[in-house]
Amino acid sequence: MFQTDHRFLTADAREIPLEAQSVHLVVTSPPYPVIEMWDDLFGLMDPAVPDLLESGRGQEAFEAMHRQLDRVWAECFRVLAPGGFLCINIGDAVRTLGADFRLYGNHSRILSACLGLGFNPLPLILWRKPANSPTKFMGSGMYPAGAYVTLEHEYILIFRKGGKRMFSRPEDKERRRRSGFFWEERNRWFSDLWDFTGVRQKMDHPDLRGRSAAFPLELPRRLVAMYSLQEDLVLDPFAGTGTTLRAAMESGRRSVGLDLMAPFRSAVEEGWADQAFVEGLNEPVQRRLEDHRNWAAERVSSGREPKYRNSHYGFPVMTRQETDLALPLAEKVVFSPAGLTVTHSISLQQFQFR
Repeated sequence: MFQTDHRFLTADAREIPLEAQSVHLVVTSPPYPVIEMWDDLFGLMDPAVPDLLESGRGQEAFEAMHRQLDRVWAECFRVLAPGGFLCINIGDAVRTLGADFRLYGNHSRILSACLGLGFNPLPLILWRKPANSPTKFMGSGMYPAGAYVTLEHEYILIFRKGGKRMFSRPEDKERRRRSGFFWEERNRWFSDLWDFTGVRQKMDHPDLRGRSAAFPLELPRRLVAMYSLQEDLVLDPFAGTGTTLRAAMESGRRSVGLDLMAPFRSAVEEGWADQAFVEGLNEPVQRRLEDHRNWAAERVSSGREPKYRNSHYGFPVMTRQETDLALPLAEKVVFSPAGLTVTHSISLQQFQFR
């Protein structure tokens, strides 16, 4: 049994209020430069931005916006521990400014900035967000030379601070073993193409609806499981609706979220106090275990039973590295002015394989 603490702070991500080398994983999706819904926010960060946009100086506005994000990535580098990961969900932008319609390559600009800070880039993921509309193309329609390819994907950029993370203490090695993922999950998650839909915003506050573009929970759930250990600290410097924090709670990680807009904090903390939210923390964990138990049963029935068994649940697993895997379930949630504390335990009996 162990506890994790979760905090949502109204703070500027350009000055992250955390100690150096205290964070193990950053998962975030920043405001996208040159996407109109975030123009006002970038205008607050840099008063020159509205004038640049109004005068049609698109490339200059693009650079001015990214200079503000550069400060956030520098802060992420400072607070990340050696071997820690930075995962950034970002989409490119298309827009007409002045007389020109063009692409603004947000992902390549961030990649360049993070390289300059000293991050090591790792293979990225394309998150495909298919558009269902039959009129999803851009431009003049059926005539050549006047239509444009529709952007149906975003990027998940993955960086590491320095080399591989070291696990020298026995307790860290034990945490790593129980924080593993299943063989079939690895095969699905560690692909460079993820294909699932986005999410519709459900914010009642009009200002929040206009500035919220939350990614689906599946995205941070995977990244948290792939790049951190149970009890690690996960940071989202653009926390918005708190999606990354929820993924951390479900996975037995600690978390801190930041957002400039105070109403986001109020909305998120109201959601945390809802009984349905608390009850829902265990659903994805139970689903992972049930999915694997079904996978194992199918393997056994087909005569292809894996040769290893998980020491906690008793079901077959494909590799030796899965034998000590144990997923935490939320037993108790306590709210305080500082945030939320979750008590986790490893509930085994209901998932025993027979």
